[in-house]
Amino acid sequence: MTVFARRARAFAGRLHPELTLVSYTLLAHLEDSGGCLAKDLAARYGLDKSTVSRQVRALEQLGFLERRSAPEDHRAQMLHLTPAGTDILAQVTESRHAAVAERLAGWGDADVAGFAELLIRYNAGPETSGDGSITQEYSNPDITETVR
Repeated sequence: MTVFARRARAFAGRLHPELTLVSYTLLAHLEDSGGCLAKDLAARYGLDKSTVSRQVRALEQLGFLERRSAPEDHRAQMLHLTPAGTDILAQVTESRHAAVAERLAGWGDADVAGFAELLIRYNAGPETSGDGSITQEYSNPDITETVR
């Protein structure tokens, strides 16, 4: 798992040197959700609000996200992708898919299917905090598409 995490961080840095793996994760969530509050990002990923605040500030400075007043509470600020944020996320997704395809190029269909099934099982399990308590259930139905 350590090697996997190290590769993921290194890959993120190669795609855009100013963005972290966390940044890509937050951008992807904003795309999937159509926008949300910073506190929702912190809760969703079990991150400290100050961590999310720093990431949001950096993404905003890079022009990848913007703040808009929330429709139900104009005091709250919703985070949304900008066109540049959508573009960088599309580039990252395409590059990630190409990298995975390259790594699996010599694998047979049965191996790829088995690997995808294991990733689905892994991602469907509960996420835990540092003390081992469950923080949330998570699943990604698109993992088979990502692996293939």
